[in-house]
Amino acid sequence: MTHVEDELSSQPECWARAAAEAAGHTEALPAPGERVAIVGCGTSYFMARAAAALREGAGHGETDAFAASEFPYGRAYDRVVALTRSGTTTEVLDLLGRLKGRTRTTAITADPDTPVPTVADRVAVLDFADERSVVQTRFATTALTLLRAHFGRHPASAVDDARTALAEPLPEGLVECAQFTFLGRGWTVGLADEAGLKMREAALAWAEAYPAMEYRHGPISVTTSGTATWMFGDAPDGLAEQVRGTGALWIAGDLDPLAELVRAQRLAIAVAAARGLDPDQPRHLTRSVILAP
Repeated sequence: MTHVEDELSSQPECWARAAAEAAGHTEALPAPGERVAIVGCGTSYFMARAAAALREGAGHGETDAFAASEFPYGRAYDRVVALTRSGTTTEVLDLLGRLKGRTRTTAITADPDTPVPTVADRVAVLDFADERSVVQTRFATTALTLLRAHFGRHPASAVDDARTALAEPLPEGLVECAQFTFLGRGWTVGLADEAGLKMREAALAWAEAYPAMEYRHGPISVTTSGTATWMFGDAPDGLAEQVRGTGALWIAGDLDPLAELVRAQRLAIAVAAARGLDPDQPRHLTRSVILAP
């Protein structure tokens, strides 16, 4: 078993622990009414986008999401939350350093023995969800679960759905597809983007992601026999039938959307195996992006 397989299979237990511990991180996490930005890089950026949509949807206040390298320093926020598994990513540390003394900051990280606690005002540590793999799985979804629980948007069914996502076989014919499209709506657009990233990182697969309603504005043109379209959450009316009409495989997201991401992670590993790739050794990637000064 690869590191990434072992780590993705532990997600139900990690989510349950994060949800139970959310109340203990109240002081570090955004309070209702605060104007908040959530930032990250790569996978963490996609989780930030999902979390921002969830927080606004919960009525907790205006919430933006940015790649750490694209943060708009001219805007005023009550708090900036940074998601960083390693605590060493250059863009995140630079951002937190620039905001120190100007804006309250919180870092959600897997490793407290890194530079991030010295530049963030508060730190929420999820060391039980740390990973050896380059390809992120459990830390990202556990950090999002912590925030979902804090926002009151973590359903009790999510953990059981994650176990189902790990236990049930993948849909027949899915691994053999040549191209994969992931779709979302609202907070699940970030999850769809993350699913596409997992396919590219682990399996070197042709994978795309879109807001579901935007998919018909051009991207559906590449959908055909031998491709798959996977919906995270409820699909727009008529979209499933339209995709099936192209000859493509339609995958409905019947589980909690975060559990559907677990299924997509499993797909990435299965496609990598079918192609003779080692998902623990993704091409051109390292566990943390540290840029030379």
